[in-house]
Amino acid sequence: MRNQLLIAVLLGLVSAVVFASATTGPMLMRYVLFLLTSLPIFLAGLGWGWRFAGVAGFASVGIVAAIGGLQVAGIYGLTQILPAVVLTYLALLSRPYQPDGAETAITEYYPVGRLVLWAAVMAGTITLLVLLIIGQDFEELRTGLKQYLSEAIKTNMPPTASGTPLDDQQLETMTNIMVAVMPAASAVSWLTALVFNLWLAGRITLAAGQLQRPWPDISAMEFPPGTALMLLAAMLGAGAKGIAGAVGTSFLGAFFLAYVFAGLAVIHYVTRAKPWRPFGLWVLYIGLLVVAVWIAVLIALVGLAERPLRLRERAFPSGPPPPPAPVST
Repeated sequence: MRNQLLIAVLLGLVSAVVFASATTGPMLMRYVLFLLTSLPIFLAGLGWGWRFAGVAGFASVGIVAAIGGLQVAGIYGLTQILPAVVLTYLALLSRPYQPDGAETAITEYYPVGRLVLWAAVMAGTITLLVLLIIGQDFEELRTGLKQYLSEAIKTNMPPTASGTPLDDQQLETMTNIMVAVMPAASAVSWLTALVFNLWLAGRITLAAGQLQRPWPDISAMEFPPGTALMLLAAMLGAGAKGIAGAVGTSFLGAFFLAYVFAGLAVIHYVTRAKPWRPFGLWVLYIGLLVVAVWIAVLIALVGLAERPLRLRERAFPSGPPPPPAPVST
């Protein structure tokens, strides 16, 4: 127990160091470090239990508070630590389950689809929190974003082709675009970070023989009934004006990416045992990187179509082949 606590504290220290490092250096490096800030907390939770994720998180928040102050530590704790602790807690939830006709009960773990859905809700909420920090109303939000954009351009972007800095009109145009796009883009970034870190921590702890649950069949994930209504509500909210529209756009970005994940899971599932599967998946992911928006829309539509059309059942009417087992050492 003492060694596990020490490991949790050390992982919390690593998370705090990564978070501090994400505030300096080139923009790309800062983004990568920020993306990986919560990974040590996920490692502690999936490797030794969610309580150790809480210990790691408490230690890291204390370190950040000592270095950056209580306000920074509070934001760090709410946006990085709390989601990681909650997701590891949910990922390790289990209950005995006895299927019809079975003689013995099996252990049923929290479904992957619900984990992704919770992560989407958290991503939208974190984005909302960030928006409220920037500005309490829409005009204050625009002013805060304009100031942030102006400083970012001066720091990270060269002058225009003519060698002159952007004028007020150009800055105003970019601000309007940023106000419209930032909530969804921010939610997408948060959800990507949460899901990626949860998956990567699972792979690392599995390879180390430390994962506290069996590896799930990710490609079989599905969302609970009614999830599509949440996406629809977010779309309607995004059409509103002012801060309400920004809130709707935030959750629209999160739920849209969640359905992209669902669509990818369906594609991975229905292509099992196909000889062209590796090539097809490579082409899909390259296309997703090159023409991200349109490919992502099509993939999300696949995710939406799974429940009404039962694409997985149609692909394997006599029963699917077993999923590929993850390699562990």
